[in-house]
Amino acid sequence: MSRGDKSKYTDKQQRMAEHIEESVRERGGSKEQAERIGWATVNKTTGGGLKKSAGGGKKRTSKSKATKKVRQISSATRKKLSAAGKKGAKSRWGNKTTKKAA
Repeated sequence: MSRGDKSKYTDKQQRMAEHIEESVRERGGSKEQAERIGWATVNKTTGGGLKKSAGGGKKRTSKSKATKKVRQISSATRKKLSAAGKKGAKSRWGNKTTKKAA
């Protein structure tokens, strides 16, 4: 969407912008100022153009192995934790610990 292109806005958003523009014009604002304020208000209240793009139904690629891995806490770190910290880590990650290479 190039700058100034309003094709991604829904009909409701366009009507809203037009209504705001009319209000600004009635209060004595210029046409350019009214348009700027109208679209700025629509963007602020609705978050911008809401029409979906053509690629909206595409599947996401699978997550990397690093994000799929279950996070584990090392035994050295576990020893440094308080009792509450140990209990939280145990409930979060179970009794799994990383093994150090010998």
